[in-house]
Amino acid sequence: MIAETLAGIALVKSAVDGIKSAINTAKDVGEIAGYVDQLFEGEKQVQQKRAKSAYPGIGDQFGVSNIASEVIDAKLAQEKMQEMRNLIDLRFGPGTWQSIVDERARRIQAAKEAAAVERRKKIAEAKEFEETMKQVVLVTSVLVIAVGFFIFLFAMVL
Repeated sequence: MIAETLAGIALVKSAVDGIKSAINTAKDVGEIAGYVDQLFEGEKQVQQKRAKSAYPGIGDQFGVSNIASEVIDAKLAQEKMQEMRNLIDLRFGPGTWQSIVDERARRIQAAKEAAAVERRKKIAEAKEFEETMKQVVLVTSVLVIAVGFFIFLFAMVL
């Protein structure tokens, strides 16, 4: 668990360092996009770790060091995000950071919707397959009964 938080914070710090080193020579946001992705991913990992520990086990429940570490890491991540917001807006103009955040949110939502559509499509295909199999079993059963009936009648006649 601690390793997850450390990975998140380390990712945030390395992204910040990368952005700081590339920001002055970057001609557009695309040149630092990889670092921005790392920043968001690191911040997400820190938040996920904090959310997981909202329901701690008995051993971790009252550990002050765990609580302090999680709170401080979350605050550091938010501080770094704010620092990058200011740095990017200063370099590329006001509103650039918000545009990045909005576009990211739009793409995440679009991916979720596409996944939901795909999931519904697979469920519909599974239901259709189930219905087809029911029909095959029904037709096969009727044929077997009919053939059995004709064999029975033929045996009675002889």
